[in-house]
Amino acid sequence: MMLQRATWYYRSRKDEQAALRMRIKDIAAARVRYGYMRIHVLLRREGWQINHKRMYRIYCEEGLHLRAKRPRKRVAASPRVGRAEITGLNECWSMDFVSDTLFDGRRYGALTIVDNFSRECLGIKADQSIKGHHVVALLERICFYRGSPKTIRVDNGPEFISKALDKWAYENGVTLDFSRPGKPTDNAFVESFNGSFRDECLNVNWFQSLNDAKAKIACWRKEYNEFRPHSSLDNLTPRDFARSQARKVA
Repeated sequence: MMLQRATWYYRSRKDEQAALRMRIKDIAAARVRYGYMRIHVLLRREGWQINHKRMYRIYCEEGLHLRAKRPRKRVAASPRVGRAEITGLNECWSMDFVSDTLFDGRRYGALTIVDNFSRECLGIKADQSIKGHHVVALLERICFYRGSPKTIRVDNGPEFISKALDKWAYENGVTLDFSRPGKPTDNAFVESFNGSFRDECLNVNWFQSLNDAKAKIACWRKEYNEFRPHSSLDNLTPRDFARSQARKVA
């Protein structure tokens, strides 16, 4: 088959978007558990003019797919009835524990506290032993600058059924809403947060000591609250969403 010389020597002048591709790969490398939608939000925040279709195409071409997906639950569950809708800050918090290990196999736990309305992580305490009075101390520090919640959702762990926490809740007019045994979905907000916490922080860091773990966890909490876009908050950060709600009330 005969070809025109111009066809043979033609070189595409199409922009390969090398800078954009490099930026996408940089974000994906720095935040390994961010999917293409969250990276797209960060790019738009930085001023890149890119729609979600082109973003997804480049994301796929660069082989950045998240491979580990949580399995879909196939067992129907009866919904719990009787909880009122949360409509404001400090109406309902949730607390739970996450366990992890240091580099040498020593175990430690992390107490996480979340505002269910704004999705803010109000505090994380990491230590090798966390008792009821440690839970109370963290709550008092948070309440000092944020105010007390109306309700705190917790499971039936020994730290949450302790006399110290019960006394603190009674004195501060806080209702402790206990999950049903074997029903983690009763505390779904903090369960979802803990999944992100493990996925984006605990599983991607190597903790050489407890102090190292505390420092890295604190950095991640700041990023989660002030940088990471949250899809359920219209891609605002939890801190920005909380400020916008506080201005509406004021």
